[in-house]
Amino acid sequence: MRLGFSLPVFGKAAATPGGIARFAREAERAGAAGLWVGDRLLSPIAPVVPYPGYETMPEEFWTVHDPFAALAIAAAVTETAVLGSSTINASQYQPANLARLLTSIDVASNGRLLPGFGIGWSPEEYAAVGIPMSERGKRLDDLLDLLDTWWGKDIVAHEGVGYTIAESHVELKPVRRPPVYLAGFGEKSQRRVAERADGWLPAWSVPEAFPADVLTTTLAKIRADAEKAGRDPQALGVALRVNANPGTKVDVVAESVVKIVATLEPDHTFVDLSYLADSVDELLDLTGQVLELTAKG
Repeated sequence: MRLGFSLPVFGKAAATPGGIARFAREAERAGAAGLWVGDRLLSPIAPVVPYPGYETMPEEFWTVHDPFAALAIAAAVTETAVLGSSTINASQYQPANLARLLTSIDVASNGRLLPGFGIGWSPEEYAAVGIPMSERGKRLDDLLDLLDTWWGKDIVAHEGVGYTIAESHVELKPVRRPPVYLAGFGEKSQRRVAERADGWLPAWSVPEAFPADVLTTTLAKIRADAEKAGRDPQALGVALRVNANPGTKVDVVAESVVKIVATLEPDHTFVDLSYLADSVDELLDLTGQVLELTAKG
């Protein structure tokens, strides 16, 4: 099993000076196949929409890093690990700046970037960046259009949602076109995955929050819709996030990972241990244990 892990971008371990670089370097040496980030701009004290399973926001989200800075740091200190995001709230970013940033990280990593996008769910975050939350879906569609142009043409021009790119030379290109994975369980989000994405970004939690057939049934529907859209359904990848909830024992995490990977057969899997570790040392120790236990099956 090729298993990845979240970089320390959330929680107490994230506050360690130099911690992202150290974790990325040592986790890859230990056998991590991927290094992943999530995206959280704000942790409101009284959120309009609480984090799922909480009345407010988890304490781990009080300490957060910029996901792109984390990926750039990881790119500089690693050689082989996939550098992924699950999930960047893409419609909260200015598209031209985001396109340039993604391209730079892919070039710096020698083609290891796997950008995973979603539209977010926090009204406070959209208010903080001055973007209407009601526009999030069409802004993501627009970003996907722009990335096709930015990565595919040397002369770029684009009329976007609230911005215009005049004809411009854009000759820095990714090492290879990064595969774009999209998140979402809603009908519109699933249709976007089927029609436009290179892969889907489901999430699983330990202990289990719902039956595994929720994921397998959803994936089957997405792939059927992809075939209806004239695409190869089996070419649609899966990058599975596994969230280890507070207090979960490491052997339970490993056992659940083995079972859900055998059931869903994702092409990428990563474990987020942010809720279990207070330091980079502890996070590295847990990472080593999960790698060892999952290798045993």
